[in-house]
Amino acid sequence: MAQPDLKYQFSRLNIAEKLIAVNVVVFIINALVPFLLGIPKNSIVQWFELPNDIVDIVFQPWSIVTYSFFHGGIGHLFWNMLMIYFVGRIFLNLFDAKRFLNVYILGVISGGLFFTLGYNIFPAFFNTSAYLIGASAGASALLIFICTYLPNQEVRVVFFNVKLWIVGAVLVLSDLIQLPLSNSGGHLAHLGGAFLGYLYASQLTKGNDIGSGFSNFMDSIVNLFRGSEKKASMKTVYKKKAKSSAANSAADYDKKTHQKKIDAILDKISKSGYESLSKIEKDFLFKAGKEN
Repeated sequence: MAQPDLKYQFSRLNIAEKLIAVNVVVFIINALVPFLLGIPKNSIVQWFELPNDIVDIVFQPWSIVTYSFFHGGIGHLFWNMLMIYFVGRIFLNLFDAKRFLNVYILGVISGGLFFTLGYNIFPAFFNTSAYLIGASAGASALLIFICTYLPNQEVRVVFFNVKLWIVGAVLVLSDLIQLPLSNSGGHLAHLGGAFLGYLYASQLTKGNDIGSGFSNFMDSIVNLFRGSEKKASMKTVYKKKAKSSAANSAADYDKKTHQKKIDAILDKISKSGYESLSKIEKDFLFKAGKEN
């Protein structure tokens, strides 16, 4: 009974909450398994962390993404997941789950590239062996994306309302200041994620979705594993062609109408800010975010 219930509960989570759940599970496994088996603590993470040596990366290229699922401690995990949760609430009221993942994963990749290039370009990092773990590059990408897309939107920070562009500027400045002091690799990754978030949002306001190619690539990979399923479903669709065509046409029409309304609201936000929306428009966006 427990297994189906957990699966059901997981399916009800939005994409940000699912990402948090996966990170927490990975953290527990990475801490518990080595302890129970009496093996070194890095026995698992060593296969997924991102090394700064380009030659090492060649032998584990997947680490440019997988490093983001591992964390160095409970505090490291907590603050990254907290940022993903709160930024996700804003993000998913405006965009769908696919765009959320686009920004997050591309931010992770960009952060990994900044880390690797930084350690191989700047003399200050020469002859230094380092490894990168943590979701902060992806979290930074999401945050800076929102700060760039809704720069004048105000959020509550302790006792004051602060515009999002100020929040983003402070975080980027903080990483630049701390770069020569400690955790240089981590701050390089933060800056890489922030750069991706800024670039993605600034281009999106101009009508250019720089993540569309990556999204299509991921869809093609997913479709490879659904080949047999598609073949089976095609037989069923073929037998009920008339009914299916009518149903699909109605569904497509509803989906396009729904998307046009979302696009109109997003256009209004980009021109006049989130606060210019009526309560009905805000509620509509909130419900659309939940559906995704």
